[in-house]
Amino acid sequence: MMYEFCTQTHAGLLRENNEDAVAFDVASGVAVLADGMGGYNAGEVASSMATAFIQTELGRWLLDAGLQANGKEVRRAMDICVHNANLAVFTAANTHEEYVGMGTTLVVGVFQDSRLLVGHIGDSRCYRFRDNTLVQITKDHSLLQEQLDAGLITPAQAAVSTNKNLVTRALGIEDAVMLEVHEHTVEEGDVYLMCSDGLSDMVDDVPIARIMETDAPLEQKARQLISIANAHGGRDNITVLLAHAVAGIPKRGLMSRLLGN
Repeated sequence: MMYEFCTQTHAGLLRENNEDAVAFDVASGVAVLADGMGGYNAGEVASSMATAFIQTELGRWLLDAGLQANGKEVRRAMDICVHNANLAVFTAANTHEEYVGMGTTLVVGVFQDSRLLVGHIGDSRCYRFRDNTLVQITKDHSLLQEQLDAGLITPAQAAVSTNKNLVTRALGIEDAVMLEVHEHTVEEGDVYLMCSDGLSDMVDDVPIARIMETDAPLEQKARQLISIANAHGGRDNITVLLAHAVAGIPKRGLMSRLLGN
């Protein structure tokens, strides 16, 4: 299985700066998305630090280990890289006054042949689109999700809640953080969507699925997702990453596009 990646990010309509960050590495199959939080520009620093560190370190390990690494070993590598990224952000926040309190959500995927390991912290999400069906494959670490799980509120009440942005887990806030990781089997034609809450808070799953089910190129789908979030208010930064699973060895044109040549 091969993967085509595409990303789009936008500050939204109300924010002056963009505190989201996103990165991917075709060679290793690593994709990372983060939504920063903190004081002026500090959220941008946290998300950029996390994505750059994890893409580089996890990508390097995966290229060395190759496909011989089993799921348990990849999970361990993800945990170590996220732990080290957490310490880097936490240390910066505690040694630079302008970065006090900064942190970031995180969603990271390792796409290897027909296997996806996806880990997340906070409320940045990963969805799978397969057979014209959109499924959220991560569960938010948020107060709202805890209230839903406990039966304290209904999904309808959650949709209009003012507590959407209260996360219960974030990278860089404490000296240790738990990455939740799950393994999924990938099928040919799957499209995976990672996004910050600038998309998921603005747009319900149905409109997202309608965009995903079209035959439009990946880049166009990504632009449409950004556009619909802005059309619904654009109250936050919006970032999306799409990963399309294609069978076999892609044609030269696609390979050039994957490698950015």
